[in-house]
Amino acid sequence: MAKRYRPADLSKLKTYSIGDREHKFAVDASAGLPAKGADFRTWWDSLPSTLGAAALHSVTSAIVEARRGDRPVVFALGAHVVKVGCSPIVCDLMRRGVVTAVCMNGATAIHDVEVAIFGQTSEEVADTIRDGRFGMVEETPNFFVEALAGAEKESGLGSALGRHVVDSSAPHAAQSILGVAREVGVPVTVHVAIGTDTIHMHEAVAESTLAGSSTFDFRLICSVVADLAPASPGGPAGVWCNIGSAVLLPEVFLKAVAVARNLGNNLDEITTANLDMIRHYRPSENVIGRPVRKGRGHQIIGHHEIMLPLLRQAIVETM
Repeated sequence: MAKRYRPADLSKLKTYSIGDREHKFAVDASAGLPAKGADFRTWWDSLPSTLGAAALHSVTSAIVEARRGDRPVVFALGAHVVKVGCSPIVCDLMRRGVVTAVCMNGATAIHDVEVAIFGQTSEEVADTIRDGRFGMVEETPNFFVEALAGAEKESGLGSALGRHVVDSSAPHAAQSILGVAREVGVPVTVHVAIGTDTIHMHEAVAESTLAGSSTFDFRLICSVVADLAPASPGGPAGVWCNIGSAVLLPEVFLKAVAVARNLGNNLDEITTANLDMIRHYRPSENVIGRPVRKGRGHQIIGHHEIMLPLLRQAIVETM
């Protein structure tokens, strides 16, 4: 026989004063209202000190503190950063000495190279995949092969590509992350997953030193990650920003952290950030979750073409 219930007697509930309750919001965290024509710093200071705005403030402060303490700031870049026109932002931050190392996947390097050479990139895959033309341009894989053939001894893929951008006098080298990094002496590592990039379909690339040079870059990024540790106890630590990579670069970072800690480096005080349009599992776990202490990993959701200009301007105004 089914059990019969009577409505709960809500008059017997135990209550307490709202003054004794903890709160996640108070009016002093509300947005300010800058006047028309206000400068950026006034606008920046007017953001509400909650959620995404608070995270953006925290990451900006961590970057500024890291550079003042001569600690690295690393940008790990997915291809979308280049494809939405944000390369000049990264190049500017390298020139200013804010970004001290760059990490990218193979697709990011491909788009950067095409921008440097042609000023254009990113084909319409839905069209070219149907007739066999997808990924079949000649110039891009040839550029990679030439870069590797002329690479300096004991150098990685990022270094080889950056050198070739500069030495070939690419018309748009000023907007090339690889090229500008070469000019200002910022290390760039390129991490390829064989079979995932269009250039891997070309025989000359398959027979090149692509894999070995990318392996060199992994060892190099391990050294960069190790250097994120404070220079002295209690000092500032470095910052790793994963920007637009959902899988590959978060995995690279996790392994580099493992190597760095295994070799005796204390990364407990580093700050990490993930900037992307949506939340993904691997950045959430492998960048802002597992590798860092609670409160030192920040998730910032938004379009790169909006968030990166904001981040750059905030850094410039705060430095």
